Order: sequence, then structure tokens, then C-alpha cells
Amino acid sequence: MTDDSTTRGSDHDTPDSPRIETRVEGATGWLIVHNPARRNAVTLEMWRALPGALAALAATPGLRCVILRGAGDATFVAGADISEFATLRKDARSAQAYEATNVAAFDALRECPLPTVAMVRGFCLGGGLGLAAACDLRIADETAHFGIPAARLGIAYPPSAIADIVRLVGPSRAKLMFFTAQRLDAAEARDACLVDTLVAPGDLEAATRDLAATIALGAPLTLAAAKAGIDAVAGAMSPEDREACERLADACFDSADFAEGRSAFLEKRTPRFTGR
Repeated sequence: MTDDSTTRGSDHDTPDSPRIETRVEGATGWLIVHNPARRNAVTLEMWRALPGALAALAATPGLRCVILRGAGDATFVAGADISEFATLRKDARSAQAYEATNVAAFDALRECPLPTVAMVRGFCLGGGLGLAAACDLRIADETAHFGIPAARLGIAYPPSAIADIVRLVGPSRAKLMFFTAQRLDAAEARDACLVDTLVAPGDLEAATRDLAATIALGAPLTLAAAKAGIDAVAGAMSPEDREACERLADACFDSADFAEGRSAFLEKRTPRFTGR
């Protein structure tokens, strides 16, 4: 059974109003950037809405994975809505306030307790690339193009968003992308480690659903511990990070799911995990 819900931005009177949507299908949550008239560019109100929409998904009982996608079948997210910059991002003071909304959105994805997957087709540029990079995994089809046009716009990116990209591609490739504003096609993005899985255009949604279903088979506590541990190792692990990871790992070994996993393995059956 599917439980559908929608979270919208400030305008929600027409079907094409820019907004963030959410949808729940079984164990999979969908976080949808909806602004097809502007290639799913993200408005300020959409940036503001994203953390709350994601938190609502993460709090949904039984949810095991969140997929981030753009509305429609043409593009992922073409970046922030540049038409707003003249008023909302016009100088350092206004840019600081605008950037805070960006950072909150990136943080929400990065810190989501559930595995997050960006499903990318078409343009994945600027803030769109920042959103994809903040996810745990990225699956794309052969129509995808990735780029950071900041040098052509004269803007700067939040350090935390830059860090996400550096973790994926390394400092030298990140500098090349930022310095040149060069776009990478899907194959180049895969080679640069921006994309984890590359599929044919007609296969993207089915492949993404399959990936989410595979993730949903795993023990939730193990997935949470693995995500925290990998993120801590990939960053500068503090003593607090290590202790938090150890607590999550201990919770796995004290859980009913661990006992269920052992029994299912010995009995050669599919485990039935509950997250407890």
C-alpha cells in the first residue's frame, strides 16, 4: 500500500508552483524538487522547505531509504534559481542569509539517519550538484551532465558543500571543476567518482527502485552504524565521532535484528528486520 503525502513551498495553488514534494512508497521515501518550468531550479522557499520535508520522511515508521530526484523526466536540478539573486543574494550580507538556507538543506541530507540516493538525469548543476553530493549514493543515466558554474557567476559556495564534492572527487579534480566551470558528461562523472552507478536512460527509475529495495533488506541499525562510521572515517574523526560510532555499533550487537540475522543465515532464509 502506498501512503502519498506532499510538502510544498510558499505557492501551492497551481500544479506547476515551485515546491518540495514528498511521497512514501512502502519502505522508500521520495524527496522531489518540483520546478519543471525552470529545470527544477531551487528557489529560496524550496531551500527552506527541504530540511522539514526530509525530517518528515525520516520520521516515517518503516522507511528504510530516501531517494532525491527532480520532477519530470528531463532533469535533476539545474541549481539555485538565479532569477532571485538580484534581490535575495545581491551582496555579502544577503548572501550569508541565503547561504544559511543552502547549508541547512545540505546538512539535512548529509545527516539524514536513513541512506539517501540521488537519482540523476539531465542537468545536475551548481546547487543541484551540491544536493547530489550530500547524498550517500548517486545513480545516474547517460543523459546526466554535472558542473559547478560558480566561476561564471562570481559567487562562492559554502565550505561544507565544497567539502562534500572534495570527498567524492579529490581536491585536484574539485579545483578543476570550480576553476573552469567545465561540465562532465555521465561517463566522465562516473570516472571522477561523482556517480556510483550509470545506467541507460530508460532504466534509471527501475534501477533506482531496485537499489532502494536492496538497501531496505538490510538491518536498519547496521545501516545507521555503517553510515556514521564511513562518514566519520572519510572526515576528520574526532573522539566524539568515534564514541558515537561505537555506540551505534554496540546497539547493533545488542539488537533483536542481530539475533534474527544470525538465525536467518543459519536457516538459509530472508531475514525479517524490524530496526530493534
